[in-house]
Amino acid sequence: MTQSDPKILVSTNWLAENLSNPALRILDGSWHMPAEKRDPLAEYSADHIAGAQFFDIDAISDATSDLPHMVPSAKQFARQVAELGISNDSQIVVYDTHGLFSAARVWWLFKHFGLDNIAVLDGGLPKWKAEERSTSNTPVTPVSGTLSATAQNHLVRDAAQVLTASETTTQIIDARPPARFKGDAPEPRAGLRAGRIPNSKNVFFKSLLTADGTLKSDADLTAAFKAQGVDLDQPVITSCGSGVTASVLALALQKIGHDNHALYDGSWSEWGALHDYPIEQG
Repeated sequence: MTQSDPKILVSTNWLAENLSNPALRILDGSWHMPAEKRDPLAEYSADHIAGAQFFDIDAISDATSDLPHMVPSAKQFARQVAELGISNDSQIVVYDTHGLFSAARVWWLFKHFGLDNIAVLDGGLPKWKAEERSTSNTPVTPVSGTLSATAQNHLVRDAAQVLTASETTTQIIDARPPARFKGDAPEPRAGLRAGRIPNSKNVFFKSLLTADGTLKSDADLTAAFKAQGVDLDQPVITSCGSGVTASVLALALQKIGHDNHALYDGSWSEWGALHDYPIEQG
């Protein structure tokens, strides 16, 4: 059973019991890999938790970057999120249609901008619907909120910083599937090399989830990290394909009380295209 914490992770029961809270704001943070050819906005329009707004990970990002859904400026983030009816005193719950996937990226973005009152819905929309809780296809027109945001730069790393980390004792944890981490499987994005950042460790994000898409217990999460050689007493940089599942690692680390972590925003979408940056395979 989820141990609810409105700053990290809440259960479906917690959300159901707090739906009448006037400060509550619900976000559908669904996002899919391009190869899936799914439209998360269309899916949201057809079926969502009543009152939820759609958080578009690709739209609320740095449009000047060639990399996918990079962190936007604090000014842009505050403006677009306020348009969703969110203010600094809002309590936010974010979910996705996978169970626990891209919602973690939305959670991390809010944390990056100094906004702590946000939690991921454990098990997301699949668990909510499996419990026969009500959903809606009614669109919501929010009243714009009042939001200020300040980037917490210690929570994000760029390629140069990760390169330095790879040459020192700082731990880099990669959330991608083992075959991609080893370089045995091609990358889903064209033009990228196969492999991993030197000296990185592999904690596949799905190894942190139960069969029903909820986060494992704290003891099991701790064991999953330690099984891959992660020293939980030391700092961590999380990485993945494009910064989405790296956020699942960040969420899990936060859940077990490890708050000394940062996220490599460009992740393999950037590193795999930097041909003067080293890689490992095998």
